Amino acid sequence: MKKTVIAGLAFTFMACSTQQTTQKDTSLKYPETKKGNVAYTHFGTTVQDPYRWLEDDLAEDTKAWVKSQNEVTNAYLAQIPFRDKIKKEMTDLWNYEKIGSPFKEGDWTYFYKNDGLQQHSVLYRKKENGEPEVFLDPNKFSKDGTTSLAGLSFTKDGSLAGYSISEGGSDWRKIIIIDTKTKRQVEDTLVDVKFSGISWKGNEGFFYSSYDKPKGASELSAKTSQHKLYYHKLGTPQSSDQLIFGGEKTPRRYVGGGVSEDGRYLIVSAAESTTGSELYIRDLKNNQKDFTVILDNFDTTTNVVDTDGDNIYLLTNLNAPNNRLVRTTIQNPTPENWVDVIPETDKVLSVGTAGGFLFAKYMKDVNDQVLQYKYDGSLVREISLPGLGSVGGFGGKKEEKELYYSFSNYIYPSTIFKYDVISGDSKLYQKPQINFTPENYESKQVFYTSKDGTKVPMTIVYKKGLELNGKNPTILYAYGGFNISLRPGFSVVTATWIENGGVYAVANLRGGGEYGKKWHDGGRQLNKKNVFNDFIAAAEYLQSKGYTSPQYTAISGGSNGGLLVGAVQTMRPDLFKVALPAVGVLDMLRYHTFTAGAGWAYDYGTAEDSKEMFEYIKSYSPVHNVKAGTCYPSTMVTTGDHDDRVVPAHSYKFAAELQDKQACSNPTLIRIETKAGHGAGKPTELIIEENTDKLAFALYEMGIRNLK
Repeated sequence: MKKTVIAGLAFTFMACSTQQTTQKDTSLKYPETKKGNVAYTHFGTTVQDPYRWLEDDLAEDTKAWVKSQNEVTNAYLAQIPFRDKIKKEMTDLWNYEKIGSPFKEGDWTYFYKNDGLQQHSVLYRKKENGEPEVFLDPNKFSKDGTTSLAGLSFTKDGSLAGYSISEGGSDWRKIIIIDTKTKRQVEDTLVDVKFSGISWKGNEGFFYSSYDKPKGASELSAKTSQHKLYYHKLGTPQSSDQLIFGGEKTPRRYVGGGVSEDGRYLIVSAAESTTGSELYIRDLKNNQKDFTVILDNFDTTTNVVDTDGDNIYLLTNLNAPNNRLVRTTIQNPTPENWVDVIPETDKVLSVGTAGGFLFAKYMKDVNDQVLQYKYDGSLVREISLPGLGSVGGFGGKKEEKELYYSFSNYIYPSTIFKYDVISGDSKLYQKPQINFTPENYESKQVFYTSKDGTKVPMTIVYKKGLELNGKNPTILYAYGGFNISLRPGFSVVTATWIENGGVYAVANLRGGGEYGKKWHDGGRQLNKKNVFNDFIAAAEYLQSKGYTSPQYTAISGGSNGGLLVGAVQTMRPDLFKVALPAVGVLDMLRYHTFTAGAGWAYDYGTAEDSKEMFEYIKSYSPVHNVKAGTCYPSTMVTTGDHDDRVVPAHSYKFAAELQDKQACSNPTLIRIETKAGHGAGKPTELIIEENTDKLAFALYEMGIRNLK
């Protein structure tokens, strides 16, 4: 890293009046959003749904509404005097070469590289002591950059590769098979693939998963339920692909299949929800026709880490909320025969393999530590890391004696290291040349107390010398769900914010996976409000310690985090000045009726489960808790019109409710990206533009009018 200050970023905040008005805004004219007469009843309670018509993404009136809302939002953002300045500075900082960890396939070493501002990273390859050549350039998939590389898998000998593409950010994918020597496509493109990897069976064909494409309905919003695992034999039409698992005989919402590294086993995971799965295995080498059951229920989560002859290594939370690694055999694979290899500890465990060793990654108070083990469970060594933060990698093929891993935290740009699995020697491999000086910043972890007394970790990032006067523009970010852990990582957007005097805070709420299954369970279904209370307590902590105050606090989150923001801004509108809910699950009474939304019931429950669950969900569902006569924070809802995971109707309805009922001059806008989905595969230009608008909007609504 260059020891220089980011050029042009040393500006300060110049604020105007910081008094929050409670008068109804008369200058900002929103598009008229018609109200329908739709209503439905749950357990004797009638629920009004006046904006149901916005669920029809194919309707012309919905398209017209999207267009008119974007016009209003763009006009409002255009008046922000420093918007272009922020965009330029973020763009300048983003413009550095980014290189991914190399990996070997056949005779080639592959790696991703982005020159700086390319819309997508390019996949290169080279032979030992040879010059790199372009292997796959996603920037050529479409003129506008909205088609992205979504997955890649090589045959064991590296002679064939299958890659999937996403168009417009959709979860529906296409699979293309190429000869790696000539880079030419070898057969027709597979279509209508969703939530799937590509797992090769030798060079003959591969396994993939998908749903039946919705008929007579929108493919972006129609409900999908029966996931199916197929086998595709090269050179045959997709219509003749063999159904391996799923469908009407064994209906499951999520089905995934993968071949073990040695090619002997097909392993199938089948689930009804995003947590918990069945596990099956089939011996391909011995032409086993039926699957052997490892687990036949959805109560726990278990995954195959590796196989070695008849031995199977499993990572499981069965009788181990923080996970353990066990060994069993193909002859007796069920839980009563499991033997601990790496027992459970008080830290959450994940495991990778490379070079004939096991690499146990433990999460301790959100930060990673890595221990190397032999397959018999004996410890080889603890691996020394550059500091507190997150590591990626520690995985590779069994025959490789070198692997690559990355390290990052909020103020340490992602750096790649090369590791010798025999000697334990770790060397710097690739250091980004970015104009950012970590020594100028502070990344501090604190533990604050939530409403029920639970201690919750939060990391606060800011420039050294920050004055705790309550006037620092602050973004508080969190997620809180689906066993997902928010781990430290560098972001150009965050760097831009903190370099300009802002505070960035990340709270690790219940519902996530930071402390294992108990932490997850503490924030789901009838415990979901713990997540919101944790978030509110984080804001109160930051304000009580002088980092910020309500006038200078913005809250941000995406997807389940968008639900978090929407729920909290309707629960405590007085606590925040700005709310930025992104691609959020905001209509909690109907989320399960769209695409694969029913699979989220493990975390949320559904309105049909019981009267108690219905009333609980309704009490926090953002769409149903916007009240007339209330002054809500300045809000910019963001979504994509091709989001087929959390359909944009959630955001449309929430924005319509806010615009109708807002009782003060704080604007309630919605920014709808066209040809974009839930977020994955979004081109660099759109990412910069969206984040520029978020930062500019937040500062402007905090009363800041000039940046110097």
